[in-house]
Amino acid sequence: MPDPLTPAGPFALGTFRSSAGAFPGLVTGARVRDLSDLVPSVRALVEDWDARLPRLGELARSADGAWHDLAALHVLPPLELGQILQSGANYRKHVVDLVAAEKESVHGATPEEARADAEKMMDERIRGGVPYVFLGSPRAMCGPYDDIVLPALGEQHDWELELALVIGRKGRDIPAGEAMSYVAGYTICNDLTTRDRLYRPDLKAIGTDWFTAKNADTFLPTGPFLVPAAFVGDPDDLRITLRHNGVVRQDESTKDMIFDIPRLIAYVSTTTTLHPGDLLLTGSPAGNGAHWGVFLKPGDVLEAEITGLGRQRNTVRSHVRSHA
Repeated sequence: MPDPLTPAGPFALGTFRSSAGAFPGLVTGARVRDLSDLVPSVRALVEDWDARLPRLGELARSADGAWHDLAALHVLPPLELGQILQSGANYRKHVVDLVAAEKESVHGATPEEARADAEKMMDERIRGGVPYVFLGSPRAMCGPYDDIVLPALGEQHDWELELALVIGRKGRDIPAGEAMSYVAGYTICNDLTTRDRLYRPDLKAIGTDWFTAKNADTFLPTGPFLVPAAFVGDPDDLRITLRHNGVVRQDESTKDMIFDIPRLIAYVSTTTTLHPGDLLLTGSPAGNGAHWGVFLKPGDVLEAEITGLGRQRNTVRSHVRSHA
């Protein structure tokens, strides 16, 4: 297993597997304390987050309990999730690039005209628009170092590295000014997409097929850790970096978000009651494979990191039909 970047703060949380089975763990440096003597899962910690957080700090400073070498463990997704809420088209430069490209290719605008129009549209959206959010499947999740298995259908398999937040309090109709108090912590998600399966030629009026394009098994590498929000600093000033076979493809600050985290939480909570353990992905910056004209193939390696949250490393392999 590759050594992850050191997460921000004195400790982080995750789910790990040893020869004895899976367990919730508290990570300090290169060591992991087994928390199964206290709780059955990281999800249980999040469900009682405000009360549990001080005790976790005490445990991180103590030698008591069963400790493991992180390098000897298999790192699983950090917690069992509730809802997965995914924000689309939420980075200004990314959306401007997409809109400008369409205006050039479809409408015949010059590059200068196309970009100016696209930037104007985004400025108007920031002032008066609302986020675009859809649901994902928890079964698409895999660990931060697991293989990505390309589905049998489709050829344009793409990456979308995203900052994700984990909800720590139940809430509905949450005001933006109170929204950050509902965030337990942050993790990394790579929201993979099969581009040529995104639109249904037989059902053009319906639009996008999110289920097929985004929810294949292993298409949501998550983790390695849940880092408490108090340790992360300003979530609007984190660096998102993805390398594809060693080449930097995404490298952007979360400052480029169109709708920040409070506005995202406020928006989704007008429709659904948020519960501890719900995951909210905040969108992906410019630099997807579609931008570069490069898509994932068996043998490719993706390395992804976000400031203070650790690093993912996933190898891509082809689908093998299962009869299970």
